[in-house]
Amino acid sequence: MVDKSQLRQWGCKVIDIEKSALDNLYQYVDSAEFAEACELILNCTGKVIVMGMGKSGHIGNKISATLASTGTPAFFVHPGEASHGDLGVLADNDVILAISNSGESSEILTLMPVIQRMGVPVIAVTGKPESNMARLSKVHLCIEVPEEACPLGLAPTSSTTATLVMGDAIAIALLQAKGFTRDDFAMSHPGGALGRKLLLKVCDVMHSGDDLPLVNHDICITEALYEISKKGLGMTAIIDDQRKLVGIFTDGDLRRVIDAEVNLRTTPIADVMTRNCVTITDGVLAAQALQVMDSKNINGLIVIDKDRHPIGALNMLDMVKAGVI
Repeated sequence: MVDKSQLRQWGCKVIDIEKSALDNLYQYVDSAEFAEACELILNCTGKVIVMGMGKSGHIGNKISATLASTGTPAFFVHPGEASHGDLGVLADNDVILAISNSGESSEILTLMPVIQRMGVPVIAVTGKPESNMARLSKVHLCIEVPEEACPLGLAPTSSTTATLVMGDAIAIALLQAKGFTRDDFAMSHPGGALGRKLLLKVCDVMHSGDDLPLVNHDICITEALYEISKKGLGMTAIIDDQRKLVGIFTDGDLRRVIDAEVNLRTTPIADVMTRNCVTITDGVLAAQALQVMDSKNINGLIVIDKDRHPIGALNMLDMVKAGVI
């Protein structure tokens, strides 16, 4: 039975070795070659084709996904499949990012004559500056590491970590150079919680038209309760004779009215409504509306237009259903 403390020590040693590998990577990122590689991709009018075999291929897949999601069109092509037809995706205005720690990947080297004939520039990412891939590339990015974390020196560990970080460094440098924004990021992430937070607006979530709870200021509380119950939002907007918002009445207001023993059938809703209520416009992000509700400790919002006419309403449950929370 292996001692538990020994397992922890082995795990910590891996982290120490890989941290050392990343410290060593600084010199290769802070280099003329790194800047040249970034400029080559920035000036590319096509796409970045990422290639790699084995573990380098897995890392390449992640790098291509990161590039694509941060404003640089890119996708991964398996070198083995490229030799059997998939190289047809390559255009003469593309850039190739070829990954191999040894720099001697036979599957990639087999493609080099065709790539060179097309005049497509290659950025080679290897741990061997003297390798054939480094020699045949337009730009070489070194990811050499002092040692692998594998005690046998066989399993790619530190080298794959260094490659991944090099890819992230390229992607984020390009993101900043292009002035890529949160809105740009949202356009490539329409699905999932991230996309909903960055893309959904109040108009996409709010209840409007016949679903909007709305009453006149001169009706009694009982009639207002009918509207609240019918629309099911736990509140109603209250308007004046010009149909402008003058207040809101919520479930919380009802509890206070009942505690005060107010006559629900004879008291006008205008006497007990909340005036100067918190509102929002329909063009605001739903995530911002959520922040407003959180900061004001309220459960719902009335949506108004520029003339203070109510055009919608939403509450916390709507945020949950839309996936904003």
